[in-house]
Amino acid sequence: MYNTDFLVIGAGIVGISIARELKIRYPDSTITVLEKEASPGLHSSGRNSGVLHSGIYYPSDSLKAKVCSQGAIEMAEFCNQYGLPLERRGKILVAVNEQDEPQMELLARRAAENKIIAEVIDSQTLKEIEPEASTAIDKALFIPSTAVGDPLAVMRAIISEVEKLGVKINYNSKIVNVNISQQQVQLQNGKKIGYGHVVNASGLYADSVAHQFDVGQRYTLLPFKGIYWKIDPSAKFNIRHLIYPVPDLRVPFLGVHTTTTTDGITYLGPTAVPAFGRENYHGLHGVSFLESIRIMNLLTKQFIYNRDGFRQLVFQEGRHYFKPWFFQSARAILPRLKQEHLLPSSKVGIRAQILDKKTGRMVSDFLVESGHNSTHILNAISPAWTSAFPFARYVCDSYIEK
Repeated sequence: MYNTDFLVIGAGIVGISIARELKIRYPDSTITVLEKEASPGLHSSGRNSGVLHSGIYYPSDSLKAKVCSQGAIEMAEFCNQYGLPLERRGKILVAVNEQDEPQMELLARRAAENKIIAEVIDSQTLKEIEPEASTAIDKALFIPSTAVGDPLAVMRAIISEVEKLGVKINYNSKIVNVNISQQQVQLQNGKKIGYGHVVNASGLYADSVAHQFDVGQRYTLLPFKGIYWKIDPSAKFNIRHLIYPVPDLRVPFLGVHTTTTTDGITYLGPTAVPAFGRENYHGLHGVSFLESIRIMNLLTKQFIYNRDGFRQLVFQEGRHYFKPWFFQSARAILPRLKQEHLLPSSKVGIRAQILDKKTGRMVSDFLVESGHNSTHILNAISPAWTSAFPFARYVCDSYIEK
């Protein structure tokens, strides 16, 4: 057994960013990060789109709004400091029907409230700056600051930085038992670790880990699978920006959109299809009987009560399992697209979406709760990658330095 001042559970972008911030604040402290996998970035952090979001989607009083735009600035600076791939492509939000206009106007107001540069452009200007896109009304919303980076490259750079500072990262280290009174955890290999303060940043398992610490019992994970298709390079699209539809702001999903990565591959997606396991990336992989029953029960309740248009979400997203329906959604923002332009992609992720069992609603903002010498990052969904550095400061300020 050994002791550590700070024990961080999870070596995703949030966990390693918090470890980094803790080492900056407490350089003489011992910090240990536990990662259940053999290497970092195998789940949400390494499977996200790499988009540095502007923060335009979020209400000004939300935690996301407070950390996203600053996070994008700091993440871009970090990429430049370490010579990591970064391309400032800009984002264009287009309407897929006339009913999207009020939502677009709301997003323009939120941009102003959050001090984000966003320009309402007409159809002619859209055609000039992004000829591949179309909008159902005579306007679109252009956000020039949106950039794309390489999530895995960023994670490797942060890990290298914190390890040089003395942070210890233990891989293949899954927690199987917690002793709250003794401030001790036991790993699958039998080793025990004592801690002064534990930070749970375990992503897809954040709720179950928190429950072991008797924290966040009203919250549970409702995972959603994000599937992508690639655009065939031979189709010769000239997509200059990231093209997004105006989203349904009742749910925390952004719709099928384009993302051109730093290595030049253009993806369409992701879907937001209910997954039947925390790591249910393909087929029945990552599906257990008890977990699938739990998720089915949650989905059934959500479908019956239909809070925030959940029923419509399931119908719409469920169709995206099938290429023809996915194609219809993609063509709404990319009119020159043909079904044969869509190539299968191995890119798939699981969104660690938290559901509040008390209200029956999906939690849209970041969510952090505290316990006895413990802090739990329960809902670190998008834009967690963008916001990682200021979010880490927020966690330390609000929950650790109390």
